[in-house]
This record gives sequence, structure tokens and C-alpha cells, in this order.
Amino acid sequence: MGCTGCSVSSNGSPNGCQSNGGCATGGCNRLNTYDWLSSLDIEDVEPFDIVEVSFKNGARKSFHRNQPFTRAETGDMVVVETGNGLDLGRVSLSGELVRLQMRKKKADEDEVLHNVIRVANERDLERLDEARKLELPTMIRARAIARTLGLDMKIGDVEFQGDKRKATFYYTADGRVDFRELIRHFAKEFRVKIEMRQIGARQESARIGGLGSCGRELCCSTWLTDFKSVTTAAARYQNLAINQSKLSGMCGRLKCCLNYELDTYLDALDRFPKHAEKLQTEAGNAVLVKTDIFKGLMFYGYEHENGRGKLYAIEASRAQQIREMNRKGEKPADLVSLQSIIESDDNEVEMDFEDVTGAVELPEEEKRRGKRRKNRRKGGGNKKASPKAQSNKPKGGAEGPKPANKSGQDNRSRDNRSRRRGNRKKGGNNNNNQKN
Repeated sequence: MGCTGCSVSSNGSPNGCQSNGGCATGGCNRLNTYDWLSSLDIEDVEPFDIVEVSFKNGARKSFHRNQPFTRAETGDMVVVETGNGLDLGRVSLSGELVRLQMRKKKADEDEVLHNVIRVANERDLERLDEARKLELPTMIRARAIARTLGLDMKIGDVEFQGDKRKATFYYTADGRVDFRELIRHFAKEFRVKIEMRQIGARQESARIGGLGSCGRELCCSTWLTDFKSVTTAAARYQNLAINQSKLSGMCGRLKCCLNYELDTYLDALDRFPKHAEKLQTEAGNAVLVKTDIFKGLMFYGYEHENGRGKLYAIEASRAQQIREMNRKGEKPADLVSLQSIIESDDNEVEMDFEDVTGAVELPEEEKRRGKRRKNRRKGGGNKKASPKAQSNKPKGGAEGPKPANKSGQDNRSRDNRSRRRGNRKKGGNNNNNQKN
């Protein structure tokens, strides 16, 4: 995974993943390439003097001329020329593979003007490490400045040059942004040369990286370089539900992987009949619900059932025959006799679901709980009577005396209180008479 944690220490090994130079295997590099010719003991008769150099763990790549006195090979950290000073990167490809890579990217050899200066020393690696540590706080401060100026833009990434004389700010915006005032604030705040570069949402996710819904690292940050337009038609051809949350990637756009198998589906759909979305039968009109290109089946359902009835699997050839019959004004009886039997694979183990769909034997405890629930439902949700109340009930099914209502209990309590008060008054009068 190409992350900023793989910064290079003074001895040239990555600090983040502690793999001690294992990035050559492709585990810690974005848009990595494998130079298999460099591992072979073969000498080039006519060596190619251009090498491919990757910067910031593969986030950006460019071609440079390798001078004979530098002796830079694949995997070496080198100092290269740029239009605004010096930068430091890693040689990702060398030799004849660079010629093929340039042909793939349609780059001309005469357009390569910058050279490789030297192999990086310890001081160059320390300065590069310092530049990488400045990128995160610089991006946070740059976002705050852009917010105070009220600009409708988002700064996604910041990249410092190896000599810390230039900083490139990558931002995304819906339209054009007038950032002339912003550049003045950036130059005053960071004291470096500022370059603003607008990128799209897909390029932003490629630079930041992340994990997709498939569990793997994003294709745009590992190997995908050209971004093709993706439409919802690609999902419809593959019988996918048009769900924006499931079809969108980390960038908020439709997933690039929707185009990977689209050609296969289009080739398979050519073998299916055209304009067979609706078939006419004597039992009613049948509507196409879904298509299985792997088994060559078309699933239909009757219109009067509103998609809630049974689906009938019909082969593509039979659907074409019914279509031709409808053109002649003929109708088959129904789809039951025309549906094909879906044969299961011999290797698959057939499961018996009789015990699940039928009556299930529950344990004794479960049966008791079920009876209690039924009794509660029949009794209107009343609680079960206490054992003392059950013992007071007369035998033989005769009903006992009904309990007094609430009003009767209140009247009794009032009478008792009045009697107590009368007794107290009488006792008080007797005491007074004795004193007199």
C-alpha cells in the first residue's frame, strides 16, 4: 500500500512498514512495476539511457536520462533535475522495459530533457524525510486558509519537492477557482514556491489510497492509470440493482470495476433474442424479469400476477420461437410446458429441507413455553393466578365469592376511621371528668 508512512530513513530503508527494503516486491508502492530484466544476469548490447523514476512512493512518475557516470540501477534513490530545482525519487524501471513503457504512455525520447544528477546520499534522504513530515501539517493549515477565504475547493494532498523549495497543492473543485489571493497567503505562510494543480475525484482517491468494498486496495492507487467513463448502463447490462451507495466507489463516482466484465456480458447478450421483453400466451402476457447469461436462460413472469407469481425459466432459443409465433399471430398455451428444467451440478450436495419447511420437533422446554404463550393470548394478556388464589377456589367448578370492588373497600376504610375518632373522643371526655 502506498502510504506516507513508508518514508525513507537515513540508511535508505522504509520506516513505516519495517519491511527493510521490501517495496521492490510491490507491497508498499503505488502504481508499482516489476523490473524483471534487472534480476537477470544479462548485459544490454545497446543500453537505453532513459530510466523511469517514481516520486512519493509511486504517486507520480517521470522519465529522466541516466548519465553514464551516475551508474544508477533499478531500486536506487537518485537526485534528478526538475524545472524548479532538484527532486529525489526511486528508479522503478531501467533498460529496454523503459522503452516499452514510453511507447505505452506515448512519450517521445526527444522530449526527455531532465537528467539524473547522482545517487542520493544520507543528507539527501534526511532532507526528503523532513519534507515528507511537513506535508500533513501544511495540508491542514492550507485547508484552514482556503476556508477563511471562502473558496469552494478541497485540498486533497500536498507534495513537497526533495529540496523543500517547492510545494504542489492538489485540489478538487466543481468549477474554476480564483486562487490568486490564496497563493499570496500560501507563499507568506509556508515560504516556498507554490504550485496549484486541479485534479478530479478519481485522481484524488488514487493519491490518497484506501480499501474498496471488495477488500482489496483501490485499483486506481495500485495499477489503474487511465480512467474511462462509467455509466449506469454498465450496471443494467449486468443485471445489477441501481443502488447508488453500492455502485459508488471511494471517490463518490461509479466504480471502475463495472467496466471490467462489461464486454463479456455484451458478447453474451448477442446470443439472446432482441425485443423479447414481452411474450404473448393464451394464459396472459409474460414480461421478462431477468436474464442469466451463464446458463442461457430468460426468466418470465405473468403481467396479471404483478411480479408476485412464479417465474418461468425459458431458454433463449425457445423465447425466440415464441417471439416468431407472436409475429405470426399465434400464441402458445402457457409457459409451464415451455420452461426448461434447471439441472443441478452433480458435484453439488442436494439438501433436504423437509424438516425445515414442515413441522419441526421442538424440545420439551420449547413446547411448554409455546403453551404458556397461547394461554396468555387466550386470557387477554392477564397474569397467571397465584397459588393462594387457586387454593381458595371451590372445587367442582363452582365460582367463589367475587372480590369486593374498589368503592366498597373505600367505604369500609372510612367507617373504621370514624369509629376510631369516636372512641378517642369518648376516652378524652372520661379523663377530663376524672380530673374534675
